[in-house]
Amino acid sequence: MQSIIRAIDTLTEFIGHYSAYLVLPLIGVVSYEVMMRYGFNAPTVWAFEMTVFLYGVHYMLALGYAHKHDSHVAIDVFESRLPRRIRTILRIIVNLVLFVPTIGLLTVWSFIYANTSWGFTERASSSWGPLIYPYKFIMAVGFLLFFLQGVVKLLEDFRSLRSAAESPKES
Repeated sequence: MQSIIRAIDTLTEFIGHYSAYLVLPLIGVVSYEVMMRYGFNAPTVWAFEMTVFLYGVHYMLALGYAHKHDSHVAIDVFESRLPRRIRTILRIIVNLVLFVPTIGLLTVWSFIYANTSWGFTERASSSWGPLIYPYKFIMAVGFLLFFLQGVVKLLEDFRSLRSAAESPKES
């Protein structure tokens, strides 16, 4: 089990680290569009959609990474005042009741959504008309990575709860 957890953590780190570099082509596309639009009064047809695609891929592939590093927005004013054991139990309950079903279903349905799009070789309805199905597939992969990282965090919470119960109480 520990080797699976390490593999998922390593994959999350790898994809999260390298997806961060997607901001470089994003900056390039936005800069090019600004230069063309305001410098030459010749806006492009494709730049806006390309920025949406690049940012979307960047965002979706970083979901698991952000979850691993607790970077998602959280309001933990009440949780931070609870004892560590109670916080862990609360996280386990929330993961089992909310995270696993919600993100699990989003993962399954996003793969179905991507598969349907792939079957039609779906294109955007803009004048540029780029293929959309690769981006929908990446969206599904992003949800899968997020789900896997959530399962890892759940297993770690179970392990910390078990190890706290097994360790002798300090006076």
